[in-house]
Amino acid sequence: MHAVVVRANLSDDDSASLEELREQVVPRVAQAPGFVAGYWVRLEGEKQGASVIVFESEDNARGAAGQFQPPEGVTLESIEVGEVVANA
Repeated sequence: MHAVVVRANLSDDDSASLEELREQVVPRVAQAPGFVAGYWVRLEGEKQGASVIVFESEDNARGAAGQFQPPEGVTLESIEVGEVVANA
């Protein structure tokens, strides 16, 4: 398994971004080839967020990373693909 790890900066008013994330981004990502699981996190006390999206293969993860489109009001800080070396 491989994961796409995304770090992003959130706008001051992120309610529209959260709505787009929940209603459009998450369902679209869940339909991507090889999707296993995804977690989107707003980091406490900061205007930052992170996500870890797990795929069956490196090819699936790289394909999804190449099509990443942040929601309105979200600025991409980094996007990386890495091997999942443990999970529970």
